[in-house]
Amino acid sequence: MPEESKKPEEKKEEKPTPKDNLVETKHSVRIGGKEIKYTVTAGTIVLKEETADREKEAEGEKPRAQIFFIAYTKDGVRDRSNRPISFSFNGGPGSSSVWLHLGVLGPRRVVLKDDGSLPAPPFKLTDNQFSLLDETDLVFIDPMSTGYSRPVDGQKPKEWHGFRKDIELVGDFIRLYATRYKRWLSPKFLIGESYGTTRAAGLSGYLQDRHGMYLNGLMLISAVLDFTTIDFNLNNDLPYLMFLPAYAATAWYHRKLSLQMPLQSLLKEVEAFAFGEYAAALLKGNALTPKERAEIVKKLASYTGISPEFIERTNLRILDQHYFKELLRDRNQVVGRLDSRLLGRDRIGVTERPETDPLLNAVLGPYTAAFYDYVRAELKFESDLPYEILTGKVWPWSYGEFENQYVNVAETLRQAMTVNPYLKIFVANGYYDLGTPYFATEYTFNHLGLDENLRDNVTMEYYDAGHMMYIHMPSLKGMKRDLSKFIKSAVG
Repeated sequence: MPEESKKPEEKKEEKPTPKDNLVETKHSVRIGGKEIKYTVTAGTIVLKEETADREKEAEGEKPRAQIFFIAYTKDGVRDRSNRPISFSFNGGPGSSSVWLHLGVLGPRRVVLKDDGSLPAPPFKLTDNQFSLLDETDLVFIDPMSTGYSRPVDGQKPKEWHGFRKDIELVGDFIRLYATRYKRWLSPKFLIGESYGTTRAAGLSGYLQDRHGMYLNGLMLISAVLDFTTIDFNLNNDLPYLMFLPAYAATAWYHRKLSLQMPLQSLLKEVEAFAFGEYAAALLKGNALTPKERAEIVKKLASYTGISPEFIERTNLRILDQHYFKELLRDRNQVVGRLDSRLLGRDRIGVTERPETDPLLNAVLGPYTAAFYDYVRAELKFESDLPYEILTGKVWPWSYGEFENQYVNVAETLRQAMTVNPYLKIFVANGYYDLGTPYFATEYTFNHLGLDENLRDNVTMEYYDAGHMMYIHMPSLKGMKRDLSKFIKSAVG
C-alpha cells in the first residue's frame, strides 16, 4: 500500500516584537518673561523583565508592558548633571498624568474660568507662564491601563492593578528613563497628586532599595500617606476629627456660619476643638453625659453649618458623603468632594449621596478635549486607542500588602528620609479639599516619627482652593512661586 503523504507542519505565526514608539518635537514658551526653547519626547517605551532559559543556559528579556510618557527637556543645557528632572503622575488609582501635566507643571495649560469652574465649549489650551520647565525638566508617566499605557499581547493588565506592582512598574520606568537619557547624575524629584502621593512615598523607598536611586525631593499635591485618616469606618473615629476643619472652611466659604471671623482664625479654633473636646467626646462614646453631649452638638453645628438635629442623628459623627449633601440641602445644591467651593445640583434633594462630583464635572471635558488635540496636533504622536484619562478599569485594586490594616506608606517615607537625610518634602494643601483634607495631612506628618534633625526637611503650603488647587488662578500663581523655591532649596 502506498504510504500516506505527510502533511507539512503548520508554523505558528510569530507576533512581532513590541518596539518603542517615540516622537520628538521642538517648541518654545515664555516663562517669567524669558523664552525657553525645549524638546518634547512623546510615546511608549517597552518595559521588559529578565528571563533565563535553563535548557540553553542563556539570559534574555521578555517584553511586558508599553508605558506612555511625555518628557520635556530644556534645550541648550550642556551639563545635565546640573539640571533637575522631575517625574510626575496623578492618582486614582486609575488616573492618567494629564491633570498635573496640563494644569500646572507643563508648558501648555487648559483654560478654565479663573475660579476653576467650567467654561463654555469648545475648550482651549494656552501657554502656561507658570510652568516649572524653567526650573526642571519634566517627565509625565501614565501608569498601567491609564493614558495610552497597555500590556503587550499575552499579558494581563490586572497584574499591575495593585499597590506593589504599580510602584514597581513606575519605578522601573524611572530607572530605565534615567539610564537611557543619561540622567542618573541629575537632581531628581517626584511629583504626585492624591493617590500619586501614596505612590511617590512608596517609590521613595523602592527606588532607593531596588535601584539605588536617591532623590532630592518629593512634591506631594493633596497628600494621603495614611488611609487611617480618611477612611470612615465604624471602628475608626479619626476621620471625623480630621475632616472637621475642612467642613468648617466649606461652611465659611458658603456663608452658612453665624460666626463672623477670618478663615484662619476660624480654623485655629476648630482645630483646637477637634483635638480637645471633640476627640474626648468621641472617645467617651455613650459615657458622655447629656450635658456634655448637648455642648458638643452645639459646637459642631456652629462650626459645620449643619443643624443640631442632624448632628444628633449622626451620633456626633458627620460622614463626608452626608456633608456634601446636607450643607446646602435647603438650596437643593451639593458641595464638591474634591473642591467644596464648587457646587452641583442633583435630580432630587433627598438622596444620601451626591450623583457626581462638581470638580470632575468642571475639568473632565476641557482636559479630555485639550489632550486629544495637543498630543496629535502639537506633539505629533498618533494613536487610535482611547486615552484613558480617568478609568475604572484598574478596579478591583489590590492592597494585599495591607491585609487587615489601613494602607500606610508614611513609614516608607520616614525610612527613605532617614537613609537619605537630604531628601526634602513639599506638601501642597487646599483648604477646600474634602478628599484629602489638610488637617489629616498635618496629622500624618506630625506622627511620622522623623528624627528632630529631619523635621525641617518638610515644607507645607496652603491654598484657597481644593484638591486640584491649580485650577484656581491665584493658587496656581502661588504654587509656581512655592514649587520653584522648593526645588532651588532641595538642590542647593
